[in-house]
Amino acid sequence: MDADVIVVGGGPVGLMLAGELRLAGVRPLVLERHAEVGHSPNANGLGGQIVELLRYRGLLHRFAAVALDPDPEIPGYPFGGMHLDLSRLSDPPLKGLRLQHPSVDRLLAERAVELGAEIRHGHRVVGVEQDDHAVTARVEGPDGTRSVTARFLVGCDGAHSRVRGMAGIAFPGVTYPDVHRLAEVALHPSVTVHENGDLDVPGHGSVEAGFTRGEHGVFAMGSTGPGSLMVQTIEDEEGPADDESPMTMAELGASIRRVRGVDLPLGEPRRLSRYRHEARQAETYRAGRVLLAGDAAHVLPATGIARSVGMLDAVNLAWKLGAEVRGRAPAGLLDSYHRERRHAGARAMLQSQAQVALRRGLDGAADALRELFQELLQDEAPSRRLAAMVSGSDVRYPPPGPGPGPGPGVGVGEGGRRHELAGRFVPDLVLRGADGTTTSVAELLRRARPVLLVLADRPELHDAVAGWRGRVEVHAATTDDRPADALLVRPDAHVAWAAAVGEPGTTAVPTLRESLATWFGAG
Repeated sequence: MDADVIVVGGGPVGLMLAGELRLAGVRPLVLERHAEVGHSPNANGLGGQIVELLRYRGLLHRFAAVALDPDPEIPGYPFGGMHLDLSRLSDPPLKGLRLQHPSVDRLLAERAVELGAEIRHGHRVVGVEQDDHAVTARVEGPDGTRSVTARFLVGCDGAHSRVRGMAGIAFPGVTYPDVHRLAEVALHPSVTVHENGDLDVPGHGSVEAGFTRGEHGVFAMGSTGPGSLMVQTIEDEEGPADDESPMTMAELGASIRRVRGVDLPLGEPRRLSRYRHEARQAETYRAGRVLLAGDAAHVLPATGIARSVGMLDAVNLAWKLGAEVRGRAPAGLLDSYHRERRHAGARAMLQSQAQVALRRGLDGAADALRELFQELLQDEAPSRRLAAMVSGSDVRYPPPGPGPGPGPGVGVGEGGRRHELAGRFVPDLVLRGADGTTTSVAELLRRARPVLLVLADRPELHDAVAGWRGRVEVHAATTDDRPADALLVRPDAHVAWAAAVGEPGTTAVPTLRESLATWFGAG
């Protein structure tokens, strides 16, 4: 074998997967068709639950160090052409960092290489074959065509994934007719910015910040920092999108004139892109020894979330692949990747398609819907719920049961009830050890190891995990307002099992053992 896992695609998803695979103890080989890191500046930051996951891995400080604003708290978020105000929420569930796309790729690549991953640029996968034991990729590179073989192959090669096609995985969905033109540009010296963000344009007057909907489309504008603007137009256009030729400033200027009716002076471009939104999800995330992650598995019709969803795919998949490669995976573990992350992708699809409905409607009924929706967002509860949906922090993995994945009953505690934390991202509790030292859940998860966290005097739970001591770390601690007597936390920071406060050992011990066996093999 040339590697344990071949990762096709060296963008954020593939690079995140490579680093996580190394933490899981396996050898990834990343094949990226472009000759350099960060080949396409197609996003301007990181947002959503991945920000918390990076903090749990001890990596967030690296990204904050190169961010335009190191504070992950964001005051608001565009949602379907409207504004989701987060400034009024204490501890909002949606966090983000503004930074350039090459920075994300570079930092993730550095981390993966530090951990021992191999990355080959300028290598294009042109064929994939598999059998019961291995998968072989035919690769075109600087030195010609050759074959590389591994136990598994993961397609992280984007919306037009060749791996997905070669694996025969269907990708149903829809392409919307609206064409988005987006640019980050320097502020032109002839333009004045008012305190509210509006621009004063010579010969025209005021141009409003935010979203402006007109007869010919949508115009959006806002500051991305001192001396910098983000400008966007949205127009319906017939025929196929031009994905090959790069967008120019002249093309953007013509679109602004059609949509907003103004010749807007723009400075030097820092980013130019043109795209159409699609809503598609792979029918399966696994076909034998070939798996999909990121845009290869799902394309979402909204900006700002796809990267987070894809990188979280990688985190969910890596520890399961690691267990499979090392011969430690219980039956059904790898199949649980499809069920859990397809569920998460469907949640992301739900809110992003709702954005399409809010954005595209042009009649009076659509105006009424937007007005009502914006009114609802004045209240904290719907704002918080929507922000959690956008971030992905509301995802609760479905309980194991019939179908692909572990068997029934896992994580079900006293009275047949599933603990409210089971299937959710574990909260970062402050933990106090018996010796008076203080740590946190985030610090315990830096090495991506499973953890049994015992938060009460429960010696029977310590005894129950004895058969898994080599695979599961056990930590006893106390915390304020403990949410459970004990938590079994998976390497991807999701709770596999929890014992309710005061739950008797007669139910807690057998369900803990069942969960340990389901996720980490027999004891």
